[in-house]
Amino acid sequence: MMENKAINALRFLGVDAINKANSGHPGIVLGSAPMAYKLFTAHLNIDVKKPNWINRDRFVLSAGHGSMLLYALNHLSGYKISMEDLENFRSIGNTPGHPEYRHTDGVEATTGPLGQGISNAVGMAIAETHLAARFNKPEFNVMDHYTYVICGDGDLQEGVALESISLAGHLGLGKLIVLFDSNDIQLDGKVSLAYSEDHKKKFEAMGWQHILVEDGNDLNQINKAINKAKKDSNRPSMIEVKTIIGFGATKQGTSSVHGSPIGFEEATKLRETLNWPYKPFEIPEDVYNHFHKKVTLRGQRVHKKWKIMFDAYQEKYAEEAELFESFIKNDYKIDLLELEDLANAPEEATRNVSGKVLQRLSQKHLNIIGGSADLTASTKAKGADGNYDKDHRLARNINFGVREHAMGAIINGMTLHGGLKVFGGAFFVFSDYMKPAIRLAAIMSIPSIFVFSHDSIAVGEDGPTHQPIEQLAGLRAIPNLNVIRPADASETIAAWKIALESKETPTVIVLTRQNVTNYQHTSYDGVLKGAYIVSKEENELDGILLSAGSEVDLAMQAKEILKEQGLNIRVVSMPSQFLFDKQTKKYQKEVLPRRKKILAIEMASSMPWYKYTKDVYGLDTFGASAPMEDVLKLFNFTKEAIAEAFLK
Repeated sequence: MMENKAINALRFLGVDAINKANSGHPGIVLGSAPMAYKLFTAHLNIDVKKPNWINRDRFVLSAGHGSMLLYALNHLSGYKISMEDLENFRSIGNTPGHPEYRHTDGVEATTGPLGQGISNAVGMAIAETHLAARFNKPEFNVMDHYTYVICGDGDLQEGVALESISLAGHLGLGKLIVLFDSNDIQLDGKVSLAYSEDHKKKFEAMGWQHILVEDGNDLNQINKAINKAKKDSNRPSMIEVKTIIGFGATKQGTSSVHGSPIGFEEATKLRETLNWPYKPFEIPEDVYNHFHKKVTLRGQRVHKKWKIMFDAYQEKYAEEAELFESFIKNDYKIDLLELEDLANAPEEATRNVSGKVLQRLSQKHLNIIGGSADLTASTKAKGADGNYDKDHRLARNINFGVREHAMGAIINGMTLHGGLKVFGGAFFVFSDYMKPAIRLAAIMSIPSIFVFSHDSIAVGEDGPTHQPIEQLAGLRAIPNLNVIRPADASETIAAWKIALESKETPTVIVLTRQNVTNYQHTSYDGVLKGAYIVSKEENELDGILLSAGSEVDLAMQAKEILKEQGLNIRVVSMPSQFLFDKQTKKYQKEVLPRRKKILAIEMASSMPWYKYTKDVYGLDTFGASAPMEDVLKLFNFTKEAIAEAFLK
């Protein structure tokens, strides 16, 4: 039977590539191949020649360790993955150990850290509903696709996944369909060693439809389950497919086939068991023809039909079609002149300025969407047009609830979907909870925006649990992540312009709770260069005060004290070390000349500053609970202490 032959082709491409690499996870490939096959050949609408078609169905392999299953599917379906790529699995090249977005054709998200993929998928499903609400018209569903996931037991034990699943059920994301490879085995042994929850009761309690497929090799059952899931438009669906890990292998059903190659001798036995008479990496032509017909051509027909419909949509709804295409292109410029009045106040907290900027820009740019983790009143990171929910899909404020980690991953999923500029807000100390998602945004080179307020010990009374100390150092250490800590209103406006215009770099904007002075010489051009002179020396340079965020204000005050003592001091604001490090050596030396005294000042870990100077006035202990002024005095962050430190 052709279907079994095609499924076994997937299985053996996986087994043979893992054996050749002597590394990988064959268990999920052998067990999940039937459900993956049926999904791709009967349901998934994709165009492998136009992989970025905006209305394609999204497929996320959340169980990213099973990457060879995805690579085999995408190879047979016609994506740009050659047989040579499969033979070089887990080597330098096109098929890395876990799927990587932008790296391998047909991969929708970088997955591997368990729980992230299913959470990305929740974001993709939210994006689909919002864009559908804005653009669809009677008889013109320009945005109308499903988001599919294959996950495993490990995914569903991760906190980030449970946060996302909870929100997805609450929001009624009916076009989100998860196929759960329920094989009762994980790396250390039986799932029962660590987990004993009732999946059906659990998912139904969280607002999901639960469908059980008792035999993971029964294609008819799998097909019926997916069709049933599609019919429930009010709830996301969890299809629990009971499978046998490592199906067909001698040690099937045990953890020993989870994360180790089965070996060449075992692969030979498996060929006999599954009646597969072909050599490693040998796929008969009729299998390629089958996938070409069932996946490639079927998907192209669906895409062609959509294009015909969209042409008619353009004629009837020209304005909406133009806006739709601008959303997809997502290439606009922020006009600073429209925002300059927001920097008029003599002093203001940068979180307040950020909120005003976001509000103003959201009125003009309708694809800006996001929200906070139950903190909009404090972070000011709030979307426009009301609260997004199952009855109000057009609203642009997403109430993520107290789910910081899920928020980060969902933002990434919405960004990956395309068509939207997405942000999320939290207190800066809770970037700890979001770090895995922020890191993945940087790995994927996607322009997600993470807004954090309450950036230092100036938080005051909430104490050390809520006063970030090491977070700046940790985030600045992530490659391809632009951490911007603006000093005042002008720099905050600049931070938003940079974040929204970014194409391949996620941005973290770090903001004050307390008021800071707004200075005349701060600028977008300066922020764009990462660091720049905000207060020049009057005569021959005696030294430099280098700082970021609210500490620029402190440096300016310390400069006045040092001026009274006859010293010519330069103040340099460095809102983004990431951007400054990209500048020419010439520019860097102009701003921070060698052999000049430089004191770096920041109310956080001193670690990131030592690459610019050996003298750092930082904070390498945790904070304290007291009113802000008392805390600043306790840790000697006063203008007098800074001036004295420079003199020393």
